[in-house]
Formats: sequence, structure tokens, C-alpha cells
Amino acid sequence: MGAEFLLTSLIVVASPGTGVVITLAAALSQGRRAAIVAALGCTLGILPHMLAAITGLAALLHASALAFEALRWAGIAYLLWMAWSSLRADGPLAIRTDAAPRRDQDVILAAMAANLLNPKLSIFFVAFLPQFVARQDPQPVVTMLMLSGVFMAMTFAVFVLYGCCAAAARRHILSRPSVLAWMRRGFAAAFVALGGRLALSER
Repeated sequence: MGAEFLLTSLIVVASPGTGVVITLAAALSQGRRAAIVAALGCTLGILPHMLAAITGLAALLHASALAFEALRWAGIAYLLWMAWSSLRADGPLAIRTDAAPRRDQDVILAAMAANLLNPKLSIFFVAFLPQFVARQDPQPVVTMLMLSGVFMAMTFAVFVLYGCCAAAARRHILSRPSVLAWMRRGFAAAFVALGGRLALSER
């Protein structure tokens, strides 16, 4: 594992995406603890993609246009649902002072679902990780697991940092109703943009 792998992973993890938006929404809705729980859920959502890459299922997904398109459009539909939910006053991403706290398992499941329905993450593991496994490596699976573990740890750490920064500004934001309204619209727009990018992206 070299500096190139760590730098590339950091760029991928830190780039704003669905997981970042979900973590920020959790932080602004319920504070730092919810942000950490959401970050954990986003990180756990990587596991199926990692296992698929190691077992070769992701390669099959990459080869099957039908399977890839089905998963891609399921992901797009989920992102659009998240956008609609963001605008609802009682939605899962609603930023309100009087809202009942969401259960940890609900936050984790929502965050995991966002990553589970992201086919690009599977392709990322297929195209990215093998580049850092030497052909003569006697234990390529162990190396893949180690690299994946580092990637997941980095994902969790970066998302927690995002969430803690957002939580620090939570009181300032919650005291301004107009800001809350614009935040909901901003989250909705972000999910629509992510869904649009996924819809227009090439394989």
C-alpha cells in the first residue's frame, strides 16, 4: 500500500456524493451523534460492493448491461425519493427542532441503502483496487481485503469530519427558519443532481 493508493482513495472519499449529503443531513437534523451513525451506515454500505469485487460478482455486473442498468435506475429512483423526502416537513431528512430523533438502525439502513444502490461503487472496486494488487502477490484476496479496509476506514473518518463540522453549525442554522427551508431545498437539489449525474453517466 503506497501513497498513490491513499491519495486516490482520499480524493474519491472526499468528493461530495450521496453519502456526504446523508451525513450532513443527519448532522443538521439531530447533531453529531446522528452524523457518526450515518457515517457508519455509509461505510457499512461499502461491504457488499467490496465482497462483490472480491468474489467476481461486480465483474459480472460490469459485463451484464441489463443488470447494470437495472441497478442504476433503482439507484436513480432512490435518489429521487430522497429528494422528495427532503422537501417533506416530516421526511427522514427534515431539519426540525421539534422532530423526534430517528432510531440509529433507521439512519444506518437509509445510509446503507444509498450505497447499495450505487452501481458505480461496484465498478470502482473492480477497476480501482486490482491496480494495487501485484500479479505475483501470493495472497491477492488478503491484499484486497486490507485495501478495502483502509478505504472504508478513510470513508468513515472523512464522513465523520464532514458531519462534525455540520453539527457545529447546527444551532446557528436551526435558529433561522428561512435557512432551514433553504437547507431542505438544497438537499433535495443535491439528490436530484446526483440522480441526474447517475442517469447521464456512461458505463
